[in-house]
Amino acid sequence: METIKAALQEAAPEHLEEVMLRYRDDTRSGVQRLVAQAEKRKEKFLAECERIDGMLAFERKYGEYRIVCGIDEAGRGPLAGPVVAAAVALPADCRILYLNDSKQLSEKRREELFPEILDKAVGYGIGCVSHTVIDEINILQATYQAMRDAVKKLAATCGAPDVLLNDAVTIPGIQELFPERKEPIRQVPIIKGDAKSLSIAAASVLAKVTRDHMMTEFDKVYPGYGFAGNKGYGSAEHIEKLKKDGPCPIHRRSFLKGILGEEKPR
Repeated sequence: METIKAALQEAAPEHLEEVMLRYRDDTRSGVQRLVAQAEKRKEKFLAECERIDGMLAFERKYGEYRIVCGIDEAGRGPLAGPVVAAAVALPADCRILYLNDSKQLSEKRREELFPEILDKAVGYGIGCVSHTVIDEINILQATYQAMRDAVKKLAATCGAPDVLLNDAVTIPGIQELFPERKEPIRQVPIIKGDAKSLSIAAASVLAKVTRDHMMTEFDKVYPGYGFAGNKGYGSAEHIEKLKKDGPCPIHRRSFLKGILGEEKPR
């Protein structure tokens, strides 16, 4: 019985059916229970494959283009730290199971997916814009700048993209990044794109994990604000520390007016 249990539990999901076939006719109740458990596991795997397949609809729609790139950002809302954007081009019909909008994933799952995305991507780029620049040009323009930087870095790895799948935005200044290119770079803004496009979801994970790692390191330099846990967002611990000791060098002063009564920097 233990041998059968091990065989069913250790089988890769895509090979589970062939393992189950060996034991389907075994009438022992214990074996049938193990087979039923394996059947549920297989059904979950098939459902996940179907979900991932559905997230490739936009990539397939623009499949005649050479490079289709997904773009997303992390860190527009925090009180401290940079805004980070990522651009990712995946191969045709790429399968990265359990990939989703990074906000829908656990930290453990994001960390597991990060190297898989890097390994499977045709090309990727990550752009980062500091708190100082955010205060100078505002968060929206800083986000666009981070996205342009990400696209430019992606182009250095696989060539200029032909189509950008963006999470709900149209990024200004993209065409100017490639003055030698005569053909327009198409942009497709998709509402809640990080849950609808595999490429955008991949970009959301790269951006989120990259920024989270940065904030964890900042926590060592500026302890007490809880950056390792809150990643710069306005948690109770963070707000209390701000009111007690004031901002640290990586705080976005333009975000603190309502908390500390500070004037927005000009």
